[in-house]
Amino acid sequence: MASTTSSQPQQINVADLDIQQLSDVRRQLEEELNHLTNSFAQLKQAQAKFKSCIENVGEVKPQNKGTTVLVPLTNSLYVPGHLSDAENVIVDIGTGYYVKKSRAQATKYYETKVEYIRTNLDTLQETIQKKQENMSYLINVMQAKLQQSQTQPTKV
Repeated sequence: MASTTSSQPQQINVADLDIQQLSDVRRQLEEELNHLTNSFAQLKQAQAKFKSCIENVGEVKPQNKGTTVLVPLTNSLYVPGHLSDAENVIVDIGTGYYVKKSRAQATKYYETKVEYIRTNLDTLQETIQKKQENMSYLINVMQAKLQQSQTQPTKV
């Protein structure tokens, strides 16, 4: 038995919509663009954090063994500590779990994270660009309809 419902979304030509419907579509597109732009900014921040981690791992060197360093307890609280193991670092792998890794392993881990985020940023950037193009097209259609409605004589 053939199904009458389709899993494919129906496509509607925006030129067939009235001004109110176009305004609703525009509002929805603006919300989507805001959400995508915020997500993009958050991913950029995460990428910068992982790049910073790579730099921090690079600062842990055998010649620095035994030196005093500031150890972060929170984002704004640091305590002095002694660097006793210059070959290994503790890596936050998420949800409160930490693992001991060699400097090379930690650098590789963070480089993988940076690359993963970069591919997501590229995909997200393409999506944002398509949404912006859709918004431009929608605005052009709205302007054309408004001009058309202003030039038509009103019916009495």
